[in-house]
Amino acid sequence: MPYKIDYLDGEVLEWSLTKEGVTCEHITDYTPSLYISAPSHDDLVDVRGFVTRLTEVVQTELEEWRTGWRHTPETVLRIDVDDIADVTSVASDLRGWDVPGTYKCYNVDFSREFRYCLETDTDPTPARTPSTLRIDASESELARGDGIRSLTVGDDSIEGSPAAVAETVASRVATVDPDVLVLSASSIVPKLFEAAPCNCNEYRLGRRPGYQRLAGQSTYESYGNVGHSPARYNLPGRAIVDESNTFLWHEANLSGLLDMVTRSRKPLQEAAWASIGNLLTAIQICEARQQDVLTPWNSWRHEQFKSANQLHEADRGGFIFSPDVGLHEDVHELDFSSLYPNIIVTRNLSPETVRCECHAEREDVPGLGYAVCEDPGYLPDVLRPLIEDRDAIKAEIRETDAPERRHELEGKSEAIKWILVSCFGYQGFSNAKFGRIECHEAINAYAREILLDAKAILESNGWRVVHGIVDSIWVTPMEGETQTPLPNIASDISERVGIRFEYEGEFDWVAFVPLRTEESGALTKYFGARADATDGESRYKFRGIEVRQRSTPPFVAETQKELVETLDHHRTPEAVCDVLQRRLTELRRSAVDPQELVVDNRVSKRRDAYSRATRNAAALERAAADGIEKYPGESLAYVVTDDEKRSRERVTLAHETPKTYDAAFYADLLVRAAESVVSPLGWRESDIREYLSEQTDTSLVRFC
Repeated sequence: MPYKIDYLDGEVLEWSLTKEGVTCEHITDYTPSLYISAPSHDDLVDVRGFVTRLTEVVQTELEEWRTGWRHTPETVLRIDVDDIADVTSVASDLRGWDVPGTYKCYNVDFSREFRYCLETDTDPTPARTPSTLRIDASESELARGDGIRSLTVGDDSIEGSPAAVAETVASRVATVDPDVLVLSASSIVPKLFEAAPCNCNEYRLGRRPGYQRLAGQSTYESYGNVGHSPARYNLPGRAIVDESNTFLWHEANLSGLLDMVTRSRKPLQEAAWASIGNLLTAIQICEARQQDVLTPWNSWRHEQFKSANQLHEADRGGFIFSPDVGLHEDVHELDFSSLYPNIIVTRNLSPETVRCECHAEREDVPGLGYAVCEDPGYLPDVLRPLIEDRDAIKAEIRETDAPERRHELEGKSEAIKWILVSCFGYQGFSNAKFGRIECHEAINAYAREILLDAKAILESNGWRVVHGIVDSIWVTPMEGETQTPLPNIASDISERVGIRFEYEGEFDWVAFVPLRTEESGALTKYFGARADATDGESRYKFRGIEVRQRSTPPFVAETQKELVETLDHHRTPEAVCDVLQRRLTELRRSAVDPQELVVDNRVSKRRDAYSRATRNAAALERAAADGIEKYPGESLAYVVTDDEKRSRERVTLAHETPKTYDAAFYADLLVRAAESVVSPLGWRESDIREYLSEQTDTSLVRFC
């Protein structure tokens, strides 16, 4: 089974891992394909006449395929092209020639290696665990115009002229012969080739000389956030994992990534850079292929008519209770296991089953009145194995004591978890290949009903709900009421709704944080102390507060953890503020390492697009002066050194090894973090500052 697919010089190279090393097979007769559907046979004849005149087209064939999940097979035109790059160009030529709406293209925008595996029915799962080698270069080194003079290969630091560094790296890679290169940034590849003492076509980091650029860098927007995708490169015979452009490598591990390779048919290199939505789409495309369904180039499923009441109900999203602000003792958490995926499976929700025409008279979906077909949907078929496999993996994790096996299982569980988390939201994504907004709305409607039913049952059994978020509920005993044991209630609810409702754990206390400017609760900000934490587990759980925010400096995050621990021991805001005072004193005496004060922010605009002198703008100016060009969606790490300035002197970049910091700026961050901790007890920033002022005045009087 090949783990890497290369397209080189008109050939396909299949690289397979063996116990002895690696083998390479040359494939010379592979031709990628795309498909065209048309309203009539005559239209297909017309389009066939057009495409046969294109030089990229090798041959055409009329075949029977389904163009949708509920469609019967129909005649479509298969178009085989000479090269992988010709698929999109031929589809674009057809779009320019087409009378709009006459022809539809299928199986067009697949990634390179995935297309080969799909069309040749190839499983890209490696036959053994791939070996890895890490190469790390700093941003400042990558920004050098004359090449990299310092980097790390494995555990070894390499320094010298750019040519010497490039030569040494190539030698180390050849000696180790890894299957996967884990790069801090993929731009290391072209930098080393540019500096190589030999010709670029002879220099070798892969298992053959040379390299390819697969895609240029790009900026995108997703759910209101700006992201950046760096350029992607390819080395023959080795997979690249770009740590600056991979989700699963960080959230799971190599085992989790390989599990997704098996499920998605995306080889290791592509699975590493793929988003969760991209992997889910690949799994769906594999399911479609098995059922002889073609994948549309563009999603064109229109939104069906809705009444005003349906629009109002459908646009509500998931259910979130308003949290009961404050510190609550004797709190218990219960969760539905993979609620949304299980709703999809147990209610047979799929784009082609929701609002089906064959049951139009039925009103199955609560509050919306949508019908749901009884014929099995493709989406439940996709998700059912994932749910069952994750349940089995979690059960084995609970039973195993072997650290290596546990690490492997946890990686697989995390990878599947992220696919299950995204499957619901992806149904409402406008560019989803097989998505549909009505399916998204139906899932939400069932989830709302299930959560409200669970709340009613808990309250009727003596438990008060203090908060609930989509699939989790926190309860405390009702005063003066007899409580039914929670495991018994959970079992009853599980049986009623057909989805496992689990007792997650007990907390000595949980604090729900209010909004900064209001008394009502912040929906996703809370923290608490577990009563049943075992050895090796953290006693504290944090959600939404500063310690969980990526931009929070390490010193502030660690201080907030200490403040929460103090609250746990003393339960008073005064005790928390006493610890805060000590950390503020440490900060103001310049006793904190500036590297512990690094702010890691994602920039949303290009440097010249900032109209105000923000900290990010100052950091971008400083980076540009150092030869580092940052794009929207990329991160900047810096220490604020003088927040009063509006020039680039306001900050110092982390790699510049800052020696000083603006104590007043970081003191404000500490106070803000402390407010999150004591606000459930009724204290706000003004109360904190008043208490600190009184303590300072008292301490000064002692010295008079």
